[in-house]
Amino acid sequence: MRTIFFLSGLMMLFASGVTKAGNSLTNTGNKAVKKAVVYTTAENTRLRLSITDTLKLTGFGQPLETQPCVFVDPDKTFQTMIGIGGALTDASAETFAKMPKEKQQEILQQYFDPEKGLGYTLVRTNIHSCDFSSSSYTYVNENDAALNSFSVAHDRQFRIPFIKQATAAAGGTLTLFASPWSPPAWMKDNKDMLHGGKLKPAYYQSWADYFVKFIRAYQAEGIPVWGISVQNEPMAKQTWESCIYTAEEERDFIKNFLGPTLQKAGLSEKKLIAWDHNRDLIYQRASIILSDPEAAKYVWGIGFHWYEDWTGGGKLFDNVKRVNEAYPNTHLIFTEGCAESFTFSKMYEWKWGEVYGRSMINDFNNGTVGWTDWNILLDETGGPNHVQNLCFAPLHANTRTGELYYLSSFYYIGHFSKFIRPGAKRIISSASRGQLLTTAFLNTSGKIVVIVMNQSNEKIAYRLWISGQAAETTSLPHSIQTLVVE
Repeated sequence: MRTIFFLSGLMMLFASGVTKAGNSLTNTGNKAVKKAVVYTTAENTRLRLSITDTLKLTGFGQPLETQPCVFVDPDKTFQTMIGIGGALTDASAETFAKMPKEKQQEILQQYFDPEKGLGYTLVRTNIHSCDFSSSSYTYVNENDAALNSFSVAHDRQFRIPFIKQATAAAGGTLTLFASPWSPPAWMKDNKDMLHGGKLKPAYYQSWADYFVKFIRAYQAEGIPVWGISVQNEPMAKQTWESCIYTAEEERDFIKNFLGPTLQKAGLSEKKLIAWDHNRDLIYQRASIILSDPEAAKYVWGIGFHWYEDWTGGGKLFDNVKRVNEAYPNTHLIFTEGCAESFTFSKMYEWKWGEVYGRSMINDFNNGTVGWTDWNILLDETGGPNHVQNLCFAPLHANTRTGELYYLSSFYYIGHFSKFIRPGAKRIISSASRGQLLTTAFLNTSGKIVVIVMNQSNEKIAYRLWISGQAAETTSLPHSIQTLVVE
């Protein structure tokens, strides 16, 4: 019954005209602000991205301290968004392939359709295998340093068709970046793709050439690659594919090999993302790389994950802010996050959505321009994963019965991805109550999008206040709202 509950809630949402909020707005000046359509997802209700209110904003002067408010200032603009989405991994593609055709179409529509779904625009994929692959593999033969044997034939079975179908469902365009988990074993000092180890200096050039080969091979398949990260989690020795780089080693690999190689290949427009690991060491890594002009000139952005504290209150969000303050011309992008240690019986715990909402609001408020979830789809076991590192996804598929299970995280992400579109600029949103987290954006259409998340057990009446106009609405306990203002 719970599967039907979550799915039917989403279907009712799209049948109710939710997409009307994406239409254009001519003016957001003081006199033109007229109404706000409110979409709500709340625990212990049937509300899932459901329209719950239409507010009429009218003149309102100085609020009192006894009147909770969310203050929005569209005249103060900050970073420009590139997109929100998730990862199209081997595991997601293999799970997708096992589902009935009608369920495949549902998955694609619910994630990528900008009108009927969440409108994902930014996606990540893996360069050869990662833990969320059914086995370890590479694109070249053993000891082929010249890369003459390079082929992405492995990916043609599941992943490449999946990416193409997702792109079509998104309207023909997705911003895709790719990350390696490890060089081939023979390039490393531990002779193993797993368990950490380091890239041998003798293979620095071959490994840089490997990135070029990958980009060109995927483009030959009809899949443009927008960017790459240097190494997934370069300070983590994992039981799965992993490779260690100190900050100095990553800096020098970028400066002396990867950056120049991309440039020589005519691929300098590809966005190069450094770090691609947790918030804990993000400032140290960024400062070492970006303080070197010869390395920094190749780096588009600093990527980060949340695993240093994904279950907690997000105590390290300020580390992202520190990088933004010190290096305002370098982009920040959230490249991976998921709830770990999958248990089927815990899929519908509400906390999964709140983890996403809390992270996304704080990351955006600290300067992040793009946000990518981890696997968009996993099976009923939390895999497939060749080392049994099983995790949660916003959407799980039962490959035996054909059922789909929508988690609270699916809807929480949707409160951002569906309404905050590429090109949107973050604007000021400030809550007068600590129970309410908020962020806001101004879309290129002119529509203002305000997110309000209530982490408390309280029902909180508050006013949305914009440039001297306000209207009252209510935030339910453990809920998230998107208010689209026109």
